[in-house]
Amino acid sequence: MPPPSDIVKVAIEWPGANAQLMEIDQVSVHWSLSGSEQFALRYADGPQLYITEQSRSEIKNGTILRLAISPARAARQLLDRIQSHGIDARLEALKELAKLSADPTFATEFISMEGIGTLARLVESVCSLLSFGEMLAFTLTAFLELMDHGIVSWDLISLSFIKQIASYVNQPMVDVSILQRSLAILESMVLNSHSLYHRVAQEITVGQLIGHLQVSNQEIQTYAIALINALFLKAPEDRRQEMASTLAQKHLRSIILNHVIRGNRPIKAEMAHQLYVLQVLTFNLLEERMMTKMDPSDQAQRDIIFELRRIAFDGENDPSGTEKRKAMYTKDYKMLGFTNHVNPAMDFTQTPPGMLALDNMLYLAKLHQDTYIRIVLENSSREDKHECPFGRCAIELTRMLCEILQVGELPNEGCNDYHPMFFTHDRAWEEFFCVCIQLLNKTWKEMRATAEDFNKVMQVVREQITRTLAMKPSSLDQLKGKLRGLSYSEILRLRQSERMSQDDFQSPPIIELRERIQPEILELIKQQRLNRLCEGSCFRKLGNRRRQEKFWFCRLSLNHKVLHYGDLDESPQGEVPFELLTDKSESSALRSVVGFSFSFFLGKSHTSCCSQSISELMLHRYGWQITKS
Repeated sequence: MPPPSDIVKVAIEWPGANAQLMEIDQVSVHWSLSGSEQFALRYADGPQLYITEQSRSEIKNGTILRLAISPARAARQLLDRIQSHGIDARLEALKELAKLSADPTFATEFISMEGIGTLARLVESVCSLLSFGEMLAFTLTAFLELMDHGIVSWDLISLSFIKQIASYVNQPMVDVSILQRSLAILESMVLNSHSLYHRVAQEITVGQLIGHLQVSNQEIQTYAIALINALFLKAPEDRRQEMASTLAQKHLRSIILNHVIRGNRPIKAEMAHQLYVLQVLTFNLLEERMMTKMDPSDQAQRDIIFELRRIAFDGENDPSGTEKRKAMYTKDYKMLGFTNHVNPAMDFTQTPPGMLALDNMLYLAKLHQDTYIRIVLENSSREDKHECPFGRCAIELTRMLCEILQVGELPNEGCNDYHPMFFTHDRAWEEFFCVCIQLLNKTWKEMRATAEDFNKVMQVVREQITRTLAMKPSSLDQLKGKLRGLSYSEILRLRQSERMSQDDFQSPPIIELRERIQPEILELIKQQRLNRLCEGSCFRKLGNRRRQEKFWFCRLSLNHKVLHYGDLDESPQGEVPFELLTDKSESSALRSVVGFSFSFFLGKSHTSCCSQSISELMLHRYGWQITKS
């Protein structure tokens, strides 16, 4: 008959005796133990935790256990020994205490005997421990392990104890093990007690921790950054911005970059997590602006929009009349890509991204002025439905970047997703936006998108950014290079490759169907492009002041042999007859597209190259190549 399932046999060790296989209930009888409550069983391997009534059901058959004195008895003996006058006895007791303190059962007994207070007094009476670094290290280890059980509140810690621990961190030469534990204790104080945060912040500053980031010991660096993160996380709003300014300083950022991220040793998991936490906390400072709606009646905020317009269109020669100025502003705001042309301030009333989007746009306009003007004017020269609306794109891109980088969310436990490039620039967020808005503009052109394709473009851009971030570029320049390699065509190729790698797409019926319909699909695409060229397109023409003055229209003849084009006073509604297009060029005289000229857009006279420029524009837009017959 098999034994009951709730009875297991274990191997039990006893000092001076070999391990023997027996049932737990037989232990006291086997060794003739009197006062069995003075003894307990512990695991012989691993953490060597005590067996309790709650945990005994987890014991498996064949487990090796060790017979030991009970937790209460062990706690009393160790407490007596660490208060003895013998240095060797005290050292051995503290060494054993540091090991046993991780056990919650023992910790409960030791703390109930005022053990925490005893350890704190040992630390405060520094003269008794200063000459024995190993003894102090064991004391701090035991203290931290006991406190981490959460049995007693950190608020009970005295100011003198805090000052003593802080002094170990501030000392230029201190034992590594003591420094590690001191940094860890200060971090726990800050994270677990609001009142202790203020006391620790008075003793420890970020500047005092810089030296610990320059050492070669990655454990010390990790504890130092963890303490910085704790101070950052628990700081009041006013002090948090001050800390962010300190962390953004080139000196500190360079130390983290050069001594930690680019150090000689590989980044361990805990260090990667702390760098991720620092990154998240830094970006979370953007949350206030992200959740701030623009006040359309606030003149200072509206002046920022006026500044965007001025930089783009050089508004020095604005008309004097109020009505004329208002009409020009509306026209310019439309060219800037705002959804609300009359009052673009309304575009920033949705949160997120709120005012953060406007901050990003102003940074681009002022710090990367040439890029800003190029993006705005380049889109102004496209026909209405193919322009990339800068304002709308910048707002949506800011919202997207906030989602990707989880702005406003607390750090995730166990996440190590930090990006080295964000530690390479004082204004990493803004520079990241500037790179991504150029990517968006480039992708819009590659997709030959219209206003109806806006969401599709944003989906592609999100994929380009997330794929590139997954490559962990080490700098913003490397980010640009990797993004250039992820063009729209490359994204399509990757998508196709990933789809094709799935079993369903490699099945014989799918392959046969694809081969059968491919010629028909290609012919359909060709006819669609020809039909679109025959319908024609209208383009805006820029004057000397970089303002739109006229339009011009170009279309292919129905027999596909002639390109007809000409100027128009206003954008046409519907088809433009060939009779109104006074200029034409034989398609047989044209070769494949080899470049792209903007001479016609800039208002120059109709030279012999104009027809080729128009043709190139049409071919660039629709991807149709003409060769000599």
